[in-house]
Amino acid sequence: MDMLPDVTVTAPDGTVLRLRERPLPMVVYFYPKDDTTGCTREAQDFSALAAEFATAGISVLGISRDTPSKHQKFIAKYDLAVALASDEDGSACEAFGTWVEKSMYGRTYMGIERSTFLFDRDGRLAREWRKVKVAGHAAAVLEAACAL
Repeated sequence: MDMLPDVTVTAPDGTVLRLRERPLPMVVYFYPKDDTTGCTREAQDFSALAAEFATAGISVLGISRDTPSKHQKFIAKYDLAVALASDEDGSACEAFGTWVEKSMYGRTYMGIERSTFLFDRDGRLAREWRKVKVAGHAAAVLEAACAL
């Protein structure tokens, strides 16, 4: 993937968002599930840095396969400051290659690989992070984004 994929996702209010129509540069991060420990920490970390991303002119969008109404509850519960979107049909996950086989306790299943993508002003992929470890990740993404 060299360029921002032309896919749509759904905002918590039900609005359909076309990624190529979002402001650039942009960070798109995929996470497995709302209101779980790692995903909550990641959303809180990006939210804590939301003003710095905005000051640098960088939009941030978190995507999972949770429903828009679940995103609304997640945002309200943790007072999140980053935009979230739903990929209920999995098309964005497919386009970004984040829908992968995972394994836990000896059981294999399909799920979202925690991944982050940074796109420059032209919509070109500037950097990607796969199999993300949450601690310190949002700060590292901000640093890379500000260096564009």
